[in-house]
Amino acid sequence: MADRAVRSTITDAPSALGTLRRRAQGLTGIGVRPGRAWSVARFSLDTTMLVTAGVAATLGSSAVNVPAPSALWLSVFTAFVLAFCGARGMYGTRLHYELLEDLRVVLIATSLAAMAVLSLRELISAPPDLSAQVIRTWAFATAYVAAGRIALSWSRAQAYRHGESVRPTLIIGAGRIGRLAAKRLLAHPQLGLKPIGFLDKDPMASEDDSLPLPVLGASWDLDRVVSQHKVEQVIVTFSRAPHEVMLRLIRRCDELGVHVAFVPRLFESVTSRLTVEHLGGLPLLSARPVNPKGVQFAIKYTADRLVAGVALLIAVPVMLPAALAILLTLGRPLFFRQVRVGRDGRTFEMLKFRTMRPVVEAELGAEALELPPDTAPGGVEGGDRRTRLGTFLRRTSLDELPQLINVLKGQMSLIGPRPERPEFVGRFEGSVYRYGDRLRVKSGITGWAQVNGLRGKTSLSDRVEWDNYYIENWSLWLDLKVLLLTVLAVAHSPRHVE
Repeated sequence: MADRAVRSTITDAPSALGTLRRRAQGLTGIGVRPGRAWSVARFSLDTTMLVTAGVAATLGSSAVNVPAPSALWLSVFTAFVLAFCGARGMYGTRLHYELLEDLRVVLIATSLAAMAVLSLRELISAPPDLSAQVIRTWAFATAYVAAGRIALSWSRAQAYRHGESVRPTLIIGAGRIGRLAAKRLLAHPQLGLKPIGFLDKDPMASEDDSLPLPVLGASWDLDRVVSQHKVEQVIVTFSRAPHEVMLRLIRRCDELGVHVAFVPRLFESVTSRLTVEHLGGLPLLSARPVNPKGVQFAIKYTADRLVAGVALLIAVPVMLPAALAILLTLGRPLFFRQVRVGRDGRTFEMLKFRTMRPVVEAELGAEALELPPDTAPGGVEGGDRRTRLGTFLRRTSLDELPQLINVLKGQMSLIGPRPERPEFVGRFEGSVYRYGDRLRVKSGITGWAQVNGLRGKTSLSDRVEWDNYYIENWSLWLDLKVLLLTVLAVAHSPRHVE
């Protein structure tokens, strides 16, 4: 009976999610703003999943001979989880939500709630099997709330893809940074922010004169634009408007209930390790710099070698058949070796499994090194010389496995900017903003730019920006996130390309 009831509870969860999504869209339909509607949906879903987890833990307790937790303590646990999630900003209106960050917060919130309940019950009256009760409640809650968040993330992505529940977004400042913000939002509709235009009396000149969106007016047109386009989000970039005008615009946005986000001056130096202090009413921002030659990165590189050694042992059953197949189809050598530039400009030979028939260097021609403006190199140069086996190895990224040897030798890292050939590095250092900064750390097999879609012949300046973000915001959690996203990218992408 208990097992049947638990199964029934689990089966009912997807229908509950569908109801919540319809409710969120219904709230939008009756005038509730999309951002607020999704906030209500997140809170409602978490509450529903926590109650469901409590029911499942209670019904299944007899099967494992553990006393069922009381409804009172389940309610206390639920309240703690919701409070911790709320304190972490899970129910506010943010610019965008990352699923992996949501799951991390869920794990932290349920763990803190379990520790709080365990401590309280131990102080008040410790019943038998208290630890087992709390651990079961924690496990069910973590699994159910995480599953709900995954489903809600998918549901939200589908809604945004079809243009539902998006937040109309106004960008103040039509200069280079404003245009960049608009292009980023247009390229990532999954964020749920739909840019509708700029507000700027005198747009700053840009190398690219084309505007991705229209200029809808000047500062005095704010009320009209917000009302006409139902603006819910404003992003303030750089413009020629005086300080007093910009401050008045922001205050007016607050009065209209419109959320405001800023692109700060010197944004290249702003990291996630930010401290805000005040001298009277004057805020001082201090960003803790990352030291690529410090202890943190030394620990990272040591961990890289340990993980690479274990990964090589695990990959042997895959690498040996691949090596044998290459030997039979292409002969020796098994590895493709290419000189790349790594940390501090040092060169090394990067290894890959051979996937293409040999070619004389002269046959490639000078056009092989020619690239369109702001385009990174990658993919197959010249004619397609891949063998059938090579196509399979490249599509599954198995050709990259020998780079674990580079990591083991200390030439590369598991996570970092992808290494480039010397002839391209020399060219890009003089023409691409902050290109040389990405050489502060070891190159990686995969990186933050790659898991964000910047693979192959994509924007080089964007790739450099993502690489430098990774370096300046590095943490073990960020490395773990990149690894998880890499696995997902390889599983869903037809080809993982440099």
